[in-house]
Amino acid sequence: MVHHIVLFKLRPEVTPARVEEMMMNSRMQLLKIPEVLSIKCGKRIKQDLPWPFFIAIDFESMDKHRIFEEDPIYVKFVEEIIKPNTSEALELDFEMDPGKDVRFS
Repeated sequence: MVHHIVLFKLRPEVTPARVEEMMMNSRMQLLKIPEVLSIKCGKRIKQDLPWPFFIAIDFESMDKHRIFEEDPIYVKFVEEIIKPNTSEALELDFEMDPGKDVRFS
């Protein structure tokens, strides 16, 4: 199991209402992709933290993650929701199965 987390910095013009829309769109759109096991997204609570928005997605394997990244729904989501509203991203992937070597998943 792979846990994929992306932290985002927002463009200055992005309003709190727009962040709410991003959260709603993230859940609605990305859950349509068969490779996605679960998704979480949210906004920061403390205003002094540098990453105000995140998306976390669980995949069965890195192969499923790669398939997800090529899915037309994901490509459209990135172009229409992520790129216009964010200025920077930090991507992190974690293996959640003890003793498993992700190079072979």
